[in-house]
Amino acid sequence: MTETALLIIDIQNDYFPGGKMELEGAVAAGERAAGVLAAFRAKRLPVIHVRHLSLRPGAGFFVPGTEGAEIRANLRPAQGETVVEKNFPNSFRGTDLHEQLQRAKVGHLVVAGMMTHMCVDASVRQAFDLGYRISLLADACASREQSFGGETVPAKQVHAAFLAALHGLYAKVAPTDEILATI
Repeated sequence: MTETALLIIDIQNDYFPGGKMELEGAVAAGERAAGVLAAFRAKRLPVIHVRHLSLRPGAGFFVPGTEGAEIRANLRPAQGETVVEKNFPNSFRGTDLHEQLQRAKVGHLVVAGMMTHMCVDASVRQAFDLGYRISLLADACASREQSFGGETVPAKQVHAAFLAALHGLYAKVAPTDEILATI
């Protein structure tokens, strides 16, 4: 398996200003991801869009049928691009993502997405466990602040901590320009 594919995870309207779960840096990360998407399309490389739909009773965002659950306009799938719908943070859980990648002979995933600390983290770790080589686009991902034990951790620190944890063993984590230069 030698093919490289772009995996765009959950870049959906609810994560942007005016959405139900706004992330810090979502607009900039979405613009970076859109640039990477254009580069992959120009090179005719495979693109997989992952869309989260929340089926939990009382879910506050990514509710099926809402504008917030839609993929961001500048990243909408083109005809023929794969869309995987998921209901869990891990893009592989309960989906046929792995099978689709296997059929396409993909061995290297370039990943952009949201939230860095949740769905991106879970999906990258699973992809590694399944044997994929991963390049994670540090500036095409976004996160939000988290709280624990009475302390609030700013989004920038959450994002950096999760990227640092993934870098090395699980993925090559770098800015989009650096990774695109190798593709």
